[in-house]
Amino acid sequence: MAENIKILVVDDEPIVIRSAKRILGAEGYDVEGASGGREAIIMMEKKNYDLVLTDLKMPEVDGITLMRWIRKSRPETGIVVITGYPSQETIKEALELGIIDYVPKPFTPAVLLDVTHRALEWMKGKIPEEEIPKEEFPPSMISELDRVIKEYKNKPGSTIPVLQRAQEIVGYLPPIIQKRIARGLNVSTADVHSIVSFYSFFSMKPRGEHIVKVCLGTACYVKGIEAVVTKLKAELKIEMGGITDDKRFSMESVRCLGACGLAPVMVIDQDTHGTLEPKKVAQILDEYRPVSKETT
Repeated sequence: MAENIKILVVDDEPIVIRSAKRILGAEGYDVEGASGGREAIIMMEKKNYDLVLTDLKMPEVDGITLMRWIRKSRPETGIVVITGYPSQETIKEALELGIIDYVPKPFTPAVLLDVTHRALEWMKGKIPEEEIPKEEFPPSMISELDRVIKEYKNKPGSTIPVLQRAQEIVGYLPPIIQKRIARGLNVSTADVHSIVSFYSFFSMKPRGEHIVKVCLGTACYVKGIEAVVTKLKAELKIEMGGITDDKRFSMESVRCLGACGLAPVMVIDQDTHGTLEPKKVAQILDEYRPVSKETT
């Protein structure tokens, strides 16, 4: 339950800690704050936390140094980066340290909650491979996957291309497939998972025939995307990240769709639907449902 989950927010901006406490505390999480990496290490030496949300740029002990300490001293603790100054270099280093996800600043309540929920869900899945229910994949599918892994095995920077091909072959990237790729490429499972969870075009769950991507960014949040999401959940009878029983729709959240002028916005497959209102949702979804066989 949420009230048993302990979260530490590390940031040198007090407003970020206050915001995270308010948003996550309202969901029942036990949230504490630290103003920098040094204070966070002192707190973690005295108490265990399930998840740490940390900024990257902080005085004295920065986020990367803190993450290295966590990986060495508290390896069971999940890490999410929360920063307003991402760069390819720092994010690459953070990925190598096994972060679960990344939250840009400023963040909306919807984005923070979504990332936190998904991070904790993933952590629940960190169990030995032999205890993971074996998903049924056709032998021909596994054979093709192994062929791709072998083709790329000795090529530098091959992890992302293999994951892309694997998703085309399997349809999604469940833990058992990630572990097979990690073994085949001789890289750590944590490295593979970090890439899968960081890039939005990868999916760890089966996807529907039509993929509904809902923007939870600032512009969409201000314009009322939460009411649209509530209507989508009711129409599709699934939660965010779920797939309908008939496998026709799956719903995912994204942080930006590059269409802020149309906020609130969602994309279904390649179609952008902007200036959304809850009353428009059913009509839009009907465009992707089977046409009735009744004729007039």
